[in-house]
Amino acid sequence: MHSTLLRLVWGLATVGLAGWLAFTLANPDADRRVFQPGALTDGHHQIELACESCHAPFGGVRQEACLGCHAAELEAALDSHAASIFDDPRNAADLARIDVRACITCHTEHRPEITAVMGVTLPADFCAPCHETVADDRPTHRGLSMDTCASGGCHNYHDNRALYEDFLVERGDGGLETFAGALPPRETWVSWDAGERAPLTAADADAPAPAAGDRALIDAWAGSAHAAAGVGCGDCHRPEGTAWSDDPGLSACAACHELEPEGFLAGRHGMRLAAGLEAMSPAHARLPMRADARSRTLGCGTCHDAHAVDVRPAAVDGCLACHDDEHSAAYADSPHARTWARELSGEGPPGSGVSCASCHLPREPRRVAGAERIVVEHNQNANLRPNEKMIRDVCLRCHSLRLSIDALADPALIRRNFAGLPARHVASIDMALSRRE
Repeated sequence: MHSTLLRLVWGLATVGLAGWLAFTLANPDADRRVFQPGALTDGHHQIELACESCHAPFGGVRQEACLGCHAAELEAALDSHAASIFDDPRNAADLARIDVRACITCHTEHRPEITAVMGVTLPADFCAPCHETVADDRPTHRGLSMDTCASGGCHNYHDNRALYEDFLVERGDGGLETFAGALPPRETWVSWDAGERAPLTAADADAPAPAAGDRALIDAWAGSAHAAAGVGCGDCHRPEGTAWSDDPGLSACAACHELEPEGFLAGRHGMRLAAGLEAMSPAHARLPMRADARSRTLGCGTCHDAHAVDVRPAAVDGCLACHDDEHSAAYADSPHARTWARELSGEGPPGSGVSCASCHLPREPRRVAGAERIVVEHNQNANLRPNEKMIRDVCLRCHSLRLSIDALADPALIRRNFAGLPARHVASIDMALSRRE
């Protein structure tokens, strides 16, 4: 009798637990962290509850899921180790030792104890299968161990645009120079063609009460680029005759500015929305954030005042309103901040100031609607991992290649927001030049 009761209780508990687990797994709003074998990396922890973003049921991590987010980035980087290279049958023996065509070979999740910076887990001899004889051709590499290949300022597996030998030789002659430079003027591109519209004034505001009675709000809009382009309150808050919304959100902005939301959704600020989760907030971040910003939710209006439409506050104030890590906190006393202050005061020419956005939301050329334009990349991670990505598009506008490489390889200098000179020297340029002598 006792054993029968025990079996009944055990069976009911098992069925109940299985039902709860099945419900939790199937419910996208449930907390699924119970299924996680370990913490996720800094790059993915925001979407830890959207398991299906990466995993196929009982099928592991899908390669297509990785490429769905990162394929465009790899293409833009002219991926120096593209999977197509390794489809050559002559590489079959190397692939048998380490299949570098699969992202999860290097980018291991749920294993924090063996995960290095940037969410990468590399075998110490990762480069050896293909490059074990490199010292025979390059005397500069004799005595170097294979686990130093990816050291700061040396080699990046995917994006080597600022570190490959020809580029080092072309731009590496010189010292630690800094010179006056400027970013190219950004160009606003609007995807929605509303035809010719007359500029609007405060008298044309079509907002209902109580917004219509907020004179500061109406006056800010009346002096904005939106009003000058004939975009009224209802175009954003009541699109296509829908009910009025006080917070129209990302979709209203994307109706005209589709490039910026694309980048936003691809980066850390918007990746939760892209995965079908609630918007990112500083409370979700692992970097130190301001305590008074924890409850904010991130969208276009978090950094941009949609009524004043002045992008300059977003370039610094929008970032420092949330970020409180050492690098961010040191910006105010940095050489970069002084150039930004000079530009804002009119002492420096347009584009000469270096804001947070100058480096982390860079202006880049892109072909849009059949024309070459300068647009702002709103994926703040696009040129940050690894940080040498920003050398070509950002650093070299004001600094020598040698200074740029050394500075980005100095963690202490990065924490000080580049106040001072690098404390170490990366020998990659010297190595490249010595081969050409």
